[in-house]
Amino acid sequence: MKVQIRQASSNIDAKHYDTERIRQEYLVQNLMEAGEINLVYSMIDRIIAGGAVPVEKPLKLEAPEILRAEYFTQRREIGIINVGGAGTVQVGEEEYHLEYKEAIYVGRGDRHVYFKSDDPAKPAHFYFCSATAHRETGVKKVSKKDAVVMHLGSLEESNERTINRLLVKEVVPCCQLQMGMTELAPGSTWNTMPAHTHNRRMEVYFYFEVPEDAAVCHFMGEPQETRHIWMHNEEAVISPQWSIHSACATRNYTFIWGMCGENDDYNDMDWVATKDLK
Repeated sequence: MKVQIRQASSNIDAKHYDTERIRQEYLVQNLMEAGEINLVYSMIDRIIAGGAVPVEKPLKLEAPEILRAEYFTQRREIGIINVGGAGTVQVGEEEYHLEYKEAIYVGRGDRHVYFKSDDPAKPAHFYFCSATAHRETGVKKVSKKDAVVMHLGSLEESNERTINRLLVKEVVPCCQLQMGMTELAPGSTWNTMPAHTHNRRMEVYFYFEVPEDAAVCHFMGEPQETRHIWMHNEEAVISPQWSIHSACATRNYTFIWGMCGENDDYNDMDWVATKDLK
């Protein structure tokens, strides 16, 4: 298992970052490697973003040294979404089969977590986020049919999209973690526009269904001091609480959002008028 640690960054300092420094601080690459679990631990609300690609044998989610825990979930909850071939997540003695775009919420508790693929030739790609948790809340598998679904935008505005709120308090008894998946319709390229911030929580975006010859331009920074990061398939980006998190791409795509922090109210957002962005 590979672990990266990212320190929290200041909105004042970020104004002076060049392209390479912005990418070092916020871009998360190489999460999905065959036969590996990769983790990025961010000091921003202590979120963990990870990827697991089991091939010939199951992969055990160990607690990295920074957690000082016997089990990964000893003081944490996890949201897992499969973005690859069919696979299984084993939580303790129970197994949960996940097809493409199915999810599972794993609450705090003293038990091991394993990742498995049905077919090594078409391995599962498990993307997950984890946040600290103050109580035990169990385990629940979630499909899109269980989600709180929102249809927003239009083709004329280039942002027709479906927001699937998969792992939110209306669906699972989460502590502070929230996760979902936004699917852009063909011909639409903009997400999260008009833009917003939310000072009570941070967010991580994971982009997928991005063809090899396509790219996503993710916009971040304070509303009047924006920056951008060019991204590709199965890459993630860390968004501090002071930053907008929006993107435009060379074609439609899908992304997973994961949030944690002070407030679990999905609608707690501070909107920014598009005309006021700089």
